[in-house]
Amino acid sequence: MTVAYRGFSVVVGAPLCALLAVLLALGPKAVLPVFSGLFMTAMVKFIALYLPVFLLGALFGKMMELTGAAASISSRIVAVLGEKHTIGAVVLACAILTYGGVSLFVVAFAVYPFAKALFRDSKLPERLIPGTIALGSFTFTMDALPGTPQIQNVIPTTFFGTDLYAAPTLGICGALFVLTTGMLYLERRKRVLGPQEWEAAGEEEQGIPGGDNLPSALLSFLPLFTVAGMNFYVSGFLKEYPQRKIPLSEFGLESEAEVSLDKMGGIFSIEIALVAGLLVATIIGFKSLKGKVQEGTNKAVAGAMLAALNTGSEYGFGAVIAALPGFMLVKEKLVGAFSNPLINEAVSVNLLAGITGSASGGMSIALAAMAENFKAAATEAGIPFEVLHRVASMASGGMDTLPHNGAVITLLMITGMTHRQSYGDIFAITCIKTMAVFVIIALYTMFGIV
Repeated sequence: MTVAYRGFSVVVGAPLCALLAVLLALGPKAVLPVFSGLFMTAMVKFIALYLPVFLLGALFGKMMELTGAAASISSRIVAVLGEKHTIGAVVLACAILTYGGVSLFVVAFAVYPFAKALFRDSKLPERLIPGTIALGSFTFTMDALPGTPQIQNVIPTTFFGTDLYAAPTLGICGALFVLTTGMLYLERRKRVLGPQEWEAAGEEEQGIPGGDNLPSALLSFLPLFTVAGMNFYVSGFLKEYPQRKIPLSEFGLESEAEVSLDKMGGIFSIEIALVAGLLVATIIGFKSLKGKVQEGTNKAVAGAMLAALNTGSEYGFGAVIAALPGFMLVKEKLVGAFSNPLINEAVSVNLLAGITGSASGGMSIALAAMAENFKAAATEAGIPFEVLHRVASMASGGMDTLPHNGAVITLLMITGMTHRQSYGDIFAITCIKTMAVFVIIALYTMFGIV
């Protein structure tokens, strides 16, 4: 946590911390064997599974940015809702882009100029902008709504054999709780803080940015609809595909490897959907891309590689810690802490996401160490694996947004705010998101809805 909060790379910090733990627990002879045989193996396994999702998501988001489609969607939403519903307009713009497949970081960059212009015109406190963007981007569209293509909804599919639409009713209920409670909190904060007198805006900051250079909003929505539609269709097709295990030798290759659709179906569906969305976005904004493609794709690839390496490094760190004798005591305490396996899962994922400052990293660590225990307990209690998927996904997006979280630090940097000014609102949204997972557990326990 200290390494990440201080701004040092997790790619370096995670293995150093893991190997320090090995040195203290097992002695110097174990350091290099554990690094090579456990840390690197786990890290490579994670990257092998999820790098294409990181890469395609970054490329799709960058294409939406370069073509002006993301800005056009944001501009249209805020223009329709106007100054009376400034906070709702910003939240809605973020939510649509995130649910449509645009990465969280790209959404923050794309929406901030419009948020700033609207907050200025409405005389709302600038310090509320990060919390507003966080509610729209980092919460219900990231892991609660069924079908969301964000990585936090993809990872559980490989552990539970589910698809991205697991437990749709519970996910929608959780999303409504987060959205309603979050909006009530932000509106209350707006009244408490009162109006803010902004400094006079320069010519480039007057009004909603973009103007006539943006593509039409109707065409701009098309890539998002493509991702959602293809994801839904391919998920259904792969779910009904009769051959669940596909040996590579079937294609004339001299390989004993085989692919299990029970684990890879969710990843395959979102990869195909993002490729389709990427092609549609490229075709629609072809004229706008002249001279931008090389630099834009290079930046997107660099960002995706860094994100994948960061999360993979945290996953390797978790694999090392999970193998140490001391962690077995922690695991036993976590798994047996509550009689309800869903509460055990929620607490475990939430704690590890908070410790690592990463939703995907914390969830990966928790599920890699304890997924079999969760599945066994759920089977005994008659709980569908789809519910395990949704609980794990939503729990990962709870306490992950502690001050050292990379997305939080980036969001504050984009908006020009400090932790002292704006982190309190982000933390409040974090607490709401943490409560939401226990709300859906209560709904399942009382009514059995999935």
